[in-house]
Amino acid sequence: MFTGLPEYPWQKLKPYRAIAEKHSNGIVDLSVGSPVDPTPEVIQKAIDSSTNAPGYPSTAGSPEFRAAVAEWFKRRRGVTVTSDQVMPNIGSKEFISFLPLMLGLGKGDVVIQPSVAYTAYVVGAALCGAEIISEDDPTKWPANTKLVWLNSPGNPDGRVLDVDQLKAAVDRARELGAVVASDECYAELGWGSWEEELIPSVLDPRVSGGNDKNLLAIYSLSKQSNLAGYRAAFAAGDLELIKGLVNLRMHSGLMMPTPVQNAVIAALGDEAHVQAEKAIYRKRREVLLEAVKAYGFEIAESQAGLYLWATLGEDCWTTVNKMAELGILVVPGEFYDANGSQFVRFSLTATDEDIAEGAARLTNALGLKH
Repeated sequence: MFTGLPEYPWQKLKPYRAIAEKHSNGIVDLSVGSPVDPTPEVIQKAIDSSTNAPGYPSTAGSPEFRAAVAEWFKRRRGVTVTSDQVMPNIGSKEFISFLPLMLGLGKGDVVIQPSVAYTAYVVGAALCGAEIISEDDPTKWPANTKLVWLNSPGNPDGRVLDVDQLKAAVDRARELGAVVASDECYAELGWGSWEEELIPSVLDPRVSGGNDKNLLAIYSLSKQSNLAGYRAAFAAGDLELIKGLVNLRMHSGLMMPTPVQNAVIAALGDEAHVQAEKAIYRKRREVLLEAVKAYGFEIAESQAGLYLWATLGEDCWTTVNKMAELGILVVPGEFYDANGSQFVRFSLTATDEDIAEGAARLTNALGLKH
């Protein structure tokens, strides 16, 4: 009756949470990517002034909402879309989980996800009975592929796909007649060589060739603007796909509330708070990264986003237990496909105090470990 979905994976962490909570100084929870910093005042003011909203909102988004998103794509992503190519989502996970179903996929169809992948992609395939395949190499995608999920920057691994990699994926998907949906929710959070560059979108003309057919980009303000509680996200791309999805959502009553649409408009129009939050995460990342590496972890990818993808070269649950004994809760890579079975994910979405405490525990454990 429930499409054969397994128990929500985070339930498996409960025993390790219990171990971590027994630490003399309490638990340092680095497992969940949920923002802890305040929602910026400019956004709070926008929603405060929008509380009188007696009528139904537009499923397609208000003209002002769609114009703000189109302008943001041009300014921050180097992408030109019209207002008609934009639609709001009630958080990006909702859209990701139901897109295969909304596209009419079913038994015999294949959905491609990255080799290590955000957990919602497999849910979307299961809901419609499609097969999910984890494969980064476009040449290995089968002929019955109908939907390709790209995730750049990636969750959990922070991998960034460059223009050539994105183009190779798009070119192969077009050979197969498949839709490409690119989850780009961490695009404002590049580190290292991506610190000052615009992380490329699937809608970038260097990728798409100036043709958005069968291409969708999904973005969320949860991380860049601390809006996880608002469920504020949007998609843009192929005009015909957007029209069809809006129509389905109208029938289903899926509408972003008017006050949230106005909060998104304010958030997209203010770059200062995004840069301020990025600076906060940069400091947290530097503190935690140094300690994680000093403990002996090898870091893979982690070029962008809010996570460190790390391995001790052992089964991920062994590592989870080691961290729990230090009072630190991390996520086993197994949650993100078998390809992550020797990795764990450290989240940067914790307070400065917790990041510092976690780093101190890792550093202080060195003497005991050796």
